[in-house]
Amino acid sequence: MQHLSLKNVMSGGLIYCAGDSIATLISNELYYPRMLAMLLLGGTLYAIEIPSYFSWLDKRFNQPGYSNAFKRMLMAAAFFNPLWITRHLIFINLFSGQWHNLSLSILSVASTSFIYCLPVALPVNFIIQNI
Repeated sequence: MQHLSLKNVMSGGLIYCAGDSIATLISNELYYPRMLAMLLLGGTLYAIEIPSYFSWLDKRFNQPGYSNAFKRMLMAAAFFNPLWITRHLIFINLFSGQWHNLSLSILSVASTSFIYCLPVALPVNFIIQNI
């Protein structure tokens, strides 16, 4: 758990809480318990796993060149795969008190979301990982 630092806890908590809160404000579904839960999730689980993965990615593909740049981009995009998105959607449903909405259809929603986001996520991940 070397990546569990105050910086990662604070940034993870704030990023996930802010992002989810913006989404709930847009959809007019603001729910304070969900906001608090996303703050805690972002400051714990996500604060450990995301920095750990991207640290490994930096070490694994640390050589310059187009090949490693392309691999970093693909691996960054692959981290937030349909299973990761499914888990995130499950958390959102649980934190919103909508546990009755949990079903296998969430995997389909997550897969569709992943596919639709790829045209934006790939170039953005290329820039983030290589510049």
